[in-house]
Order: sequence, then C-alpha cells, then structure tokens
Amino acid sequence: MRKMGGGAGGGAGGAGGIFNIGKSKATLFDKGTKVNITFADVAGLDEAKVEVMEIVDFLKNPKKYTNLGGKIPKGALLVGPPGTGKTLLAKAVAGEAQVPFFSLSGSDFVEMFVGVGASRVRDLFKQAREKAPCIIFIDEIDAIGRARGKNAMMSNDERESTLNQLLVEMDGFGTDVGIIVVAATNRPDVLDTALLRPGRFDRQITIDKPDLVGREAIFKVHLKPIKISKTLDIHKLAEQTPGFAGADIANVCNEAALIAARKNKEAVDMQDFQDAVDRVIGGLEKKNKIISPEEKKIIAFHEAGHAVCGWYLEHAYPLLKVTIVPRGSAALGYAQYTPKEQYLYNIDQLTDQICMTLGGRASEEIFFNKISTGAQNDLQQITRTAYAMVTVYGMSDKLGNISYYDPQQENSFSKPYSDETARMIDDEVRKLIEDAYIKTKELLKEKKEEVEKIATALLEREVLFQSDVEALIGKRPFEEKKPLVDDVVAEVSDAETIVTEPKKEDDKSTDEQTGNIGLAPSV
Repeated sequence: MRKMGGGAGGGAGGAGGIFNIGKSKATLFDKGTKVNITFADVAGLDEAKVEVMEIVDFLKNPKKYTNLGGKIPKGALLVGPPGTGKTLLAKAVAGEAQVPFFSLSGSDFVEMFVGVGASRVRDLFKQAREKAPCIIFIDEIDAIGRARGKNAMMSNDERESTLNQLLVEMDGFGTDVGIIVVAATNRPDVLDTALLRPGRFDRQITIDKPDLVGREAIFKVHLKPIKISKTLDIHKLAEQTPGFAGADIANVCNEAALIAARKNKEAVDMQDFQDAVDRVIGGLEKKNKIISPEEKKIIAFHEAGHAVCGWYLEHAYPLLKVTIVPRGSAALGYAQYTPKEQYLYNIDQLTDQICMTLGGRASEEIFFNKISTGAQNDLQQITRTAYAMVTVYGMSDKLGNISYYDPQQENSFSKPYSDETARMIDDEVRKLIEDAYIKTKELLKEKKEEVEKIATALLEREVLFQSDVEALIGKRPFEEKKPLVDDVVAEVSDAETIVTEPKKEDDKSTDEQTGNIGLAPSV
C-alpha cells in the first residue's frame, strides 16, 4: 500500500512542499498490497453484496458482459445510515477485486487554496487511467457533492469547482472506459442531481440497518475471534437488539469480551452479552446515585404505568423488562419493549404506542394527583409521532389525505402551507394526544390494582422481566412471542439495564423505534 501524490499535501513545510499540493491524496491498493477484508466478512447485506460483486466480476471478466452488449457501469453510490457497513463493503470490494483500488475521503479534495480540489480530481483520474481497469472509492462524498446554487449566500466556489471537475471526469468528452467510481454517503438528499444521474452514478445501493436474520449473521461474524460459552444463544441476542447496525453489534461483542475478562471468566456467556448491550446503549449503571424514597416511589409508579399500558394494549410491543435502576445521565428508570419486524403501521398501532408512552404521566396523576418532570422524553416522543401522523401520513380526518411535509424545505424558514393550516395541524395534534391520554387514564384506573402490584415489586426488586410481570398480573391477553429473557437472567442480583437504542440517521427518536419508555431526569 502506498500514498499517491505528495506527502505534505496541505502546506509548504512537508516533503515535496507547495508544489505537490495539487496531487491526489488517494491511497492505492495494488498488486503486492493486501486487504484482509473479503465478502465473507460482510454479513447482513446480501442484496448490496450482489450488486458490488457484479461490479468486481465485470472488472475480472469483462467479456462475459460485453459479448451481450452490456457496458461497464460508471459508478455505484452506497447509501445508508452510519455504521451499516458502507465502508466495510468498499473494503471487501478492494479485497476481492484483484484490480488497482484507489481509496480516499471527500474531504481529501478540500483545501484552502483556490483550484486545489479540481487539481486533485484531475490528478486522481490521471493516475486511475494509467492503472485502468480500476476502482476509485470516495467515502463521505457529500463533502464535495452537495447541490450547487441552492444557497447563494453560503456558496463555496472552491467546492463547486471541485464537484464540476468530478462530474466532467466521470462523464464528459474525455471519459475513459475501465474506471468505476464507488462512493458512500449517509446524506443522499443533499447531493447534486447531476451527480446522481445515469451515466455517472448508475446505481444507488441502499444499505439499511439489518433485520433479525441479518443481525444474527453479523453476530456470527464478530463472534469468530471471541471465546464464547456453548450455551450462548445467538438468535436470542439478535432478537434483543432491534435497530442495531453492524457497528453497534461489533461494539457489543467487544464490550462483552471485556466484561467477561474483567470477571476473570474463561468464556463469554449470555449474561456478559446482555451486560454489554446495556453498557453500549445506556451507559454505566449509576449504583451510587442517591434517590430519595419519595422520588423512587414516583419512578416506580411511572414505570409501572408504562408496563401495564403495554400489557393490556393490543397493538403495544411485547414487554421485555421494566426497571427503576438509573443508568447513564438520561434515565432514572424505563420500560423496555421488543419491536416487531415490520415496515407499515396503521392508526391503531400508532395510537396504542402513544398511549403506552403516556402511561407514566397518567400513572403519576392517578396515584399522586400531580405530575412531575419525569415524562420529558415521553412527551417529546409522542409529539413527534403525533405530528408525523397528521402532517406526513395523512391520518387526520379533518386535514384529509394530504402530506404537509416537504423534505426539500426541511431546513427552510418557509412552510408549504398557510398559517391557518398550521393552526389546524396544531389543533389536530393536540386532540390526538388528548384523546390518547384520556384512553390511557381510563385503562390505568381500571387496572389500578395491577399498577400497584408492579410498582411494589419494582420498589423491592428494582428490575422485573416479562416472566415476573406475568406472575404478578397474569398472562397478557394477546398472543405474543415466548419471553426473550430467561428466568435465570432475572435471578442475577446485579442485573444491568437498557435505556435506549443507538440513534438512527434520521431525526426520529430512538425510543420511538424501539419501544423503550424512559423517565427523564428533572429539569
């Protein structure tokens, strides 16, 4: 592996000096250099692997495609949230391709001197032509590929000239055959349309967070170097980590190994992995946090309200556990649920999720005749959901089947609707949440005895699992999956707890996606 261009690349003081500043900073992987990542190391991205494997195959066996009249694709854009494996997939392409592979970041083109970015693009493609057929990988391409002319006051002529040069090199008069550009970004919405048109990035490959089967496959890859217990249930681990990206799973596996080593174990077992999930997601358990008995009682009834609502609402997620153990800086307690693997939600499902989230606030009002600041996170979550139901999904009878959300104007001061419509939206959201709150209070008043049982048990034991709740108030009246946490885990006195899931790339709440209902700290 060697660096292309000058070693300094950014100033007159380094080797090569100012005269090499316009040279490409790309790292070249060629014959004699080895990338240890292959497609066998990439799990959970089967569809994306097929796409990029075809590109590699085209470079290895071009006649297989050209004999049928096919042409080599100019570029492939890997799109997905952070941590889903875009760069890992590109490394696998480098490991499998057996052709020269240039790797660099979008920011490597950016420089304070005028014209340097465009010069580096020219130099990169000049070197690539000499090595053709080859692959160029540009990570975080949004650093130079942002749409031109959208904001004249904040335009960057240097960045735009760099983008213009890239557009010309990819598909201009002097375009050469045999160079494939692979790029990665988690912000495809900000890219210039000229960059995305056919002839430049012919393929957009979406790399999303893995489903249950994908998570299980990713766990198996990352568990290879770890000494694990024979009793470890990988399928159960995958079930308990909905919404985790590949990077999150890798982190969990590493943390589990460190926790087991800290306990002087010879193998990593299921409890270590559950402790690792808690540690990665929620932060350290606050064992020394001093909470008064009055506050602890409020927290217990708050979380019991969440748990009972989730237990008796048909469309609520299955309960995993409920706890009043504080963790990290955010939660004094929470109820955790296991979301189903689904992509479509109807009005009843979203309404029940709102009711479940309001269960803590309603429980406080019923049992203490006053409310606390503990529902801060809950209120933020239901407000986002309610506004999405009204403005995005058209779930309001009053406003009709109209979407008032325009992603192109997300960061704009103007709204695509009038002030009168904005007032109607606010009224509909307020009515939706108020109706859900009334429904929640009626349910908790009817199940008052069950709330008291769970709150009392929480004050005694601090952590209750699904099987414990079932023993206290009976089986859930709706069909659900087998409990995901064994009773043996519940017997661990120092049981760790989970707060939230890793953040998604979009601006949705983690709790909204995972069903983790927390009690926020006082503000």
